[in-house]
Amino acid sequence: MLNREWFEGKKCLDIGCNSGLITIAIAKKFCCQSILGVDIDGDRIEDARWTLRKVVKTNAIKLPSMTPKSADVNGLQNQTTKSPTEMTLEKSIDTPCLQGEDLFDIVSFQKGNFVQNWRPPEDNYDTILCLSVTKWIHLNWGDEGLITLFWKVWKLLQPVEFIDFLFICFFMTYLNYAYFGQGGVFVLEPQPWSSYQNNRLVSETAAANYKTIQIPPQDFQDILLDKIGFRKVENLTSRLSGSKSGFNRPILAFWK
Repeated sequence: MLNREWFEGKKCLDIGCNSGLITIAIAKKFCCQSILGVDIDGDRIEDARWTLRKVVKTNAIKLPSMTPKSADVNGLQNQTTKSPTEMTLEKSIDTPCLQGEDLFDIVSFQKGNFVQNWRPPEDNYDTILCLSVTKWIHLNWGDEGLITLFWKVWKLLQPVEFIDFLFICFFMTYLNYAYFGQGGVFVLEPQPWSSYQNNRLVSETAAANYKTIQIPPQDFQDILLDKIGFRKVENLTSRLSGSKSGFNRPILAFWK
């Protein structure tokens, strides 16, 4: 489901990394140059660092059931259902690319509020993941917080590479290909609106924001393409086979 070329030798960022299981699994399987997991919950970051030490020590990883994600200062927690991403990585992690102490040089974790005040250590990333996080950002900071998330991701992704201007002049037929080189990839797994409804009462902030949300999850794709500026999208869920029955949560890849 996830392409090796998005990660191998690339700088990657995992927003809302929770206990770091997916972050570490991606590093092991795809040989990232670096991958940073960021989460607003300091306890989850400590869990992630503990998991990393354990993986390095045992030189093996198996993805257990995810602990609930803490998504904000109001104590909101995510669902415990495994996503297609988790299930796919769990099946394929038996052929790791990285081993042992190599992970310490590649994987790191930081506590931070990506939407409000976190400053990334890198100017750009090749691939950014945001899996099962948008609902909590939406319920805590409303539409404004969601748009801030999307804008920050777009700005942090590697830009499209432009080729020589003379090439464009002489080969106008290939203008689209000339401008649209390999830009950064944003992998997004939004939760459905029904999940918002189920969690709208977990805090006063969530209840208030739920009533004012104007951008439902089904509109995220249009917002990212038409307003934020991503140039194309692919629904990765169609690649899955044998996914859990009733799991209706698309996984989308957007290219800058």
